[in-house]
Amino acid sequence: MTTSPQLRIQVQLDRSDFALKVDLTLPVNGITVLFGPSGSGKTTLLRCVAGLEKAQGLISFGHEIWQDSEKRLFKPTWQRQMGYVFQEASLFEHLNVKQNLHFGLRRAGKTKQSQVLDAALELLGIGHLLERGVTTLSGGERQRVAIARALATQPQLLLLDEPLASLDVARRKEVLPWLERLHAELKIPMLYVTHSVDELARLADQVVMLDGGNVRSCAPMTEAMVSQDMALAIGEEAGMVTLGRVMERNPEDQMAQIQWGGGILWVRDQGVAVGQTVRVRILARDVSLALSNHEDSTIQNRLQGLIESIDSDAHPSQVVVRVRCGQALILGRVTRRSLRHLALRQGASVWCQVKSVALIV
Repeated sequence: MTTSPQLRIQVQLDRSDFALKVDLTLPVNGITVLFGPSGSGKTTLLRCVAGLEKAQGLISFGHEIWQDSEKRLFKPTWQRQMGYVFQEASLFEHLNVKQNLHFGLRRAGKTKQSQVLDAALELLGIGHLLERGVTTLSGGERQRVAIARALATQPQLLLLDEPLASLDVARRKEVLPWLERLHAELKIPMLYVTHSVDELARLADQVVMLDGGNVRSCAPMTEAMVSQDMALAIGEEAGMVTLGRVMERNPEDQMAQIQWGGGILWVRDQGVAVGQTVRVRILARDVSLALSNHEDSTIQNRLQGLIESIDSDAHPSQVVVRVRCGQALILGRVTRRSLRHLALRQGASVWCQVKSVALIV
């Protein structure tokens, strides 16, 4: 019986003011997001995987050993089949876009990669920029060029260190769809560092939460988003993210019907074709709970479920209630006063009244 390849990271790095101690086994598919506050060890861990930081321990990718301290084995960065995208694009300003891309290929020892490079240019929509000088590019264009340069070397693993952190809001919105396209069309696994909940919700398949150099949790995206650790970490942005399918579009009301593990939701029509899979995000603050189904309400999305757990929130006046609706969990943030007034408890049947649903496209 063959097993799917994995990325094994078991490292320790001690510094005077910081210690990284990580033991992870990650699937080699999709996007694994390293998430946590500044100083939690995200970038340090990424640099260890890239060989830019020499920690103690073991790092392997599939059957290939990149580092094994016990055997005194350490492959330098250039021998690891990976691409790295930094926060800043790090392009040579005296070269144009085409020259930057080909310089990266020569440094990687890959001189016959025209087809791969052409595919990367098309995928990222930057073919028209080839003759442009780097200094004339916007921040978003520079970062897309940097990603194309990393992809052109045909890496087995792509590492991205907060690639949108240096961009303003408009440029982030420009680049995110291209990252989503990479996610949808490429089979290259990615390790993606961010502290942005929006990027996490849009891109992650697997989430590793880091805190103080240690792994707080590691879980698939749908599980990670409804965990107590995540709710406490992201506060007002806490909520569930799940996959659904567009089942119907109503041109009269400009609404679309989404089927997902918890039932049916109606959302604003954003032009997504019927049958397409989408990500759905419901924030805990947009969910209220009721003991009965209030049909005389402007809230159209109402889902029945059973309370699975009730946990303390960051502020003592509130709690986070997890409700099992079908195969999915929905989070609701309510006050302790409301909890007491309705006598809500684990196992109770409630109606989740969803005031707002975000379709991530």
